[in-house]
Amino acid sequence: MRSMKMIDGCKGPPVRTYNPSVDTDGGAGKLRHHIQETLRSQMPRKKSVRGYSPSSNLNLEAAAIVSDGTLLPYGLPATKLLEPKIEATLTPLDYVQTLADLHRRAENSAEFEKAEVFLEQSAVFRGLPEPKLFRRTLRSARQHAVDVHTKVVLSSWLRYERREDELIGISSMDCCGRNLECPKANLVAGYDPESVYDPCVCAKQNFNFSTGDEMAMEEAVNYDDNDSDDDDDCDLSFCIGDYDVRCRRNDMASLSRPFKTMLYGGFLESKREKINFTQNGFSAEAMKAAEVFSRTKRVSHFEPKVVLELLSLANRYCCEEMKAACDAHLASLVSDMEDAGLLIEYGLEETANLLVAACLQLFLRELPGSMQCSNFMKIFCSPEGRDRLAAARHASFVLYYFLSQIAMEEDMRSNTTVMLLERLVECAADGWQKQLAFHQLGVVMLERKEYKDAQHWFEAAVGAGHVYSLVGVARAKYKRGHTYSAYKLMNSLISDYKPVGWMYQERSLYCVGKEKTMDLMAATELDPTLCFPYKYRAVALLEDNMIGASISEINKVIGFKVSPDCLELRAWFLIAVENYEGALRDVRAILTLDPNYRMFYGNMPGNYLVELLSPLARHYSQADCWMQLYDRWSSVDDVGSLAVVHQMLENDPGRSLLHFRQSLLLLRLNCQKAAMRSLRLARNHSASDHERLVYEGWILYDTGHREEALAKAEESISIQRSFEAYFLKAYALADSNLDAESSTIVIKLLEEALRCPSDGLRKGQALNNLGSVYVDCDKLDLAADCYMNALNIKHTRAHQGLARVHHLKNDRKAAYDEMTKLIEKARNNASAFEKRSEYCDRDMAKSDLTMATELDPLRTYPYRYRAAVLMDDHKEDEAIAELSRAIDFKPDIQLLHLRAAFYDSMGDYVSTVRDCEAALCLDPSHGDTLELCNKARDRIKEEK
Repeated sequence: MRSMKMIDGCKGPPVRTYNPSVDTDGGAGKLRHHIQETLRSQMPRKKSVRGYSPSSNLNLEAAAIVSDGTLLPYGLPATKLLEPKIEATLTPLDYVQTLADLHRRAENSAEFEKAEVFLEQSAVFRGLPEPKLFRRTLRSARQHAVDVHTKVVLSSWLRYERREDELIGISSMDCCGRNLECPKANLVAGYDPESVYDPCVCAKQNFNFSTGDEMAMEEAVNYDDNDSDDDDDCDLSFCIGDYDVRCRRNDMASLSRPFKTMLYGGFLESKREKINFTQNGFSAEAMKAAEVFSRTKRVSHFEPKVVLELLSLANRYCCEEMKAACDAHLASLVSDMEDAGLLIEYGLEETANLLVAACLQLFLRELPGSMQCSNFMKIFCSPEGRDRLAAARHASFVLYYFLSQIAMEEDMRSNTTVMLLERLVECAADGWQKQLAFHQLGVVMLERKEYKDAQHWFEAAVGAGHVYSLVGVARAKYKRGHTYSAYKLMNSLISDYKPVGWMYQERSLYCVGKEKTMDLMAATELDPTLCFPYKYRAVALLEDNMIGASISEINKVIGFKVSPDCLELRAWFLIAVENYEGALRDVRAILTLDPNYRMFYGNMPGNYLVELLSPLARHYSQADCWMQLYDRWSSVDDVGSLAVVHQMLENDPGRSLLHFRQSLLLLRLNCQKAAMRSLRLARNHSASDHERLVYEGWILYDTGHREEALAKAEESISIQRSFEAYFLKAYALADSNLDAESSTIVIKLLEEALRCPSDGLRKGQALNNLGSVYVDCDKLDLAADCYMNALNIKHTRAHQGLARVHHLKNDRKAAYDEMTKLIEKARNNASAFEKRSEYCDRDMAKSDLTMATELDPLRTYPYRYRAAVLMDDHKEDEAIAELSRAIDFKPDIQLLHLRAAFYDSMGDYVSTVRDCEAALCLDPSHGDTLELCNKARDRIKEEK
């Protein structure tokens, strides 16, 4: 989990615990007779369901009855109902070339033009499984934004990605010290990328939105009604009803050209001392405010209703300076949704850019809840509303891109989603914006079963250059009954372009028999991360009465990519074989990933299925659950651990420690969104200030704010010493290249942590981390002691650290044996096989790495090792092919850097630069890649 210098510790795959060779009763055998009798009395008998091996020991009659009852009211899954998802993101055919182009454009653009390039980068990264890349480029886009509108939208989007609205006691307008998200800084126009490192302007008093400077103390201004009457300089009166507003002609003329023309031009008013303004629709208070502004250039001392009228007067008579002052002052008054709903109408009517921005910002920072506000949705969804926003310079692609993403997350089929996407299309410029807008509208129409419209929008996206949208065209044709046309389209796509996994996956829908099977195999070979082929094969095996094989097939993908849909399928199978214990485990894990998940084609809430399964599984007390958690944790069974924690939270929902434990497991499974939700719940349920500070520190750390996380840890320690506070501080300090002094500090912090009360699970992690630091300090005996102590409290992963110690002591056999112990305890653990390969000869290493790739194709080390061996054997083309095989489905900086180095050694400097640029798009600060890229560019120049 949170292991120092062991990133793989966070992302190790879960153990595939199902073994079809063992008893499949799941502990429910004693209840079977009771279930049979109950269900017989409730439901009519049907024929036995398909999907059970005749050679198994299952009670087929009982399984059939269960499938007719409350547990499987919708039957078993069927292949004809399975379809792969069409991604609603930009999906380039060649990710590497696309990333390289984006990096080059960002590098060569002027500073104030980079926001658009970074926004495009974020749209491409949206389709990759690493959310940090998307958030990083979104931050870069905000950093380089120039106009107020773009700052407001991108800042709100960044905040939405953090979901601070889930934190109890945090206002939507709170920026938590982040200048990029500061609601006041957003309302200051201009480009200042260095300002992101300044203290947040929220700390400043009397902030002036129009200039961004702190206002000086107001001078004593005399604006009483009678003051100007007694002033000898007043040479003009504006008569409004029975009121005369005395003023200076010269001051009033300075407000705008229309006033100057009226008062000094060839009109009758220029020769009069009294001008009748009664019929112009403005009150005496507004005219008096205009007179005061003409002398003081201030509006902050007026009532809001007067400033609103003054804004209208300024707009009618083109008083730009006065309008700007009113606009800025009213923007500073927007504090809640009620204010925003009222003031935005004034702002749109008077085209007050800053006021509309302030209202817009408050709405965006309250998303998704603010989408229920009918007034705002009328403004955003309708064409007329978009036109009004455009007049105030607040209708843009980035705005509707943000809104449409949230609408699609909330309800893909809603009318609101469609209308927002239609506005997105209207705002889209040629190129990637039109590709994305057309494609997303096609995806939504397909979900709504409006297939003709879906085909139209997908074809428009293809016409704009988005080749992936041909998948949508084919799917829409298929839904309209044109299967052969869809097949020909995908066949043509495979012929015309370099094949990738999703092409074969899609074509498999439009063929049958061996051809379908071969297409699905090709899809998995080209992209083993695609879930659909595994799911289809699993259900097909179920239909062929091979349920054990079907569970094994779905286990393959669950082993490295935990997702609710795959867990649901396995739970479905386990219910069919009456393994209620295993099914309950999977449903609890699903609800941890997505608390609102609905099972069985969306027909049954997951929580309801838990209620149905719970009486059929063994009951565990809270103490039993802790023992279960220890056992599953020590066997590296992450899905099982998630299920146990879910049950413990069911018994004790307010326990922050359990939510925190949940977040650690989710991070290890690479489910970052769910992990952050659990971490925020831990913060929300904190029973004390020092505990809350620790969880806030982890939130800050996991969102890239290391220094702020350290500050939270130190503040927590100042209140009360605790294991988690010291652990957080040590972990955050260790997240850098440790020198001797820093290592000493980290060691002391971990020792302090170990002196504080905690459970064995966390102490095992601290001992493991302490051992890692000792190894880095070359204190191998102390490291070995730490690892042994960790193993004594069942921290199984300490075998890996102990193996490293043996290796450093030149005892490779002991290191190999240690990793073998880890493999035996954690079963099918890809990271353990990968690590063991370092402690054996080449042939055995190849075998272990082949196993690691089979268990988890997302691990990059095996590909890099095999490629390096091929290069050593002077098989350059095969080495490049080995790396390319992985890069095609996982653009990874290490893979790209190594391939670039191979190209460089082969003299192919153009390919070297391309791969380096793609890698730098993923991580612009990667020094080795930057150096390699610059050298290759120099060589290209020399050749020219």
